[in-house]
Amino acid sequence: MRSSSSLKRDFLKKWVTSLQICSFSIRGTSVLERKKAIKLSADLAMASARKGTTCWSRALIANASKDDNNKVLIEHILGSHEYERSKQASIGSLMCNKRIRCKKILKKSFRMRRVPKKSCEPRMVIASSLAKRFIKKRTQFLRSLVPGGEFMDDISLMEETLDYIVSLRAQVDVMKTLVCATELVNCN
Repeated sequence: MRSSSSLKRDFLKKWVTSLQICSFSIRGTSVLERKKAIKLSADLAMASARKGTTCWSRALIANASKDDNNKVLIEHILGSHEYERSKQASIGSLMCNKRIRCKKILKKSFRMRRVPKKSCEPRMVIASSLAKRFIKKRTQFLRSLVPGGEFMDDISLMEETLDYIVSLRAQVDVMKTLVCATELVNCN
């Protein structure tokens, strides 16, 4: 994983560029539309700073590219060559990941033997099933939070979540620094 300072530097450079591009298109728009444009530019800048090496960054780019209005911004941040490459990579990785997972499930289903369960204490069985249900709910919730999480297995989901958290933390730090800098400029 790269250092936090280089990630922050890349994010800031790409975010400022994208905000400059967005500033022309959001003049005279509502606060909600400006908020969406700022969020989109921050998401794309962070995904671009990760250079499409993670599933969540490719998923963010793929989600943003669904809307035709965002294509100019995406191409400007990523560059047209990088944009096309990331789009193809995200489509290919999602399809490939689905196929691999299906093959794994199929292989496991043939290998499994039905072994009669040993009689356990009913309380332990209930506690075990409750714990499994709780973990399954939490995992599903986590899948909904991480971009592209619905296509990942559990281990990949944990790795991508950790990387996404680090990237979001860097994004928040850069935004806080930018706000503090503008407050200092306005006070002087």
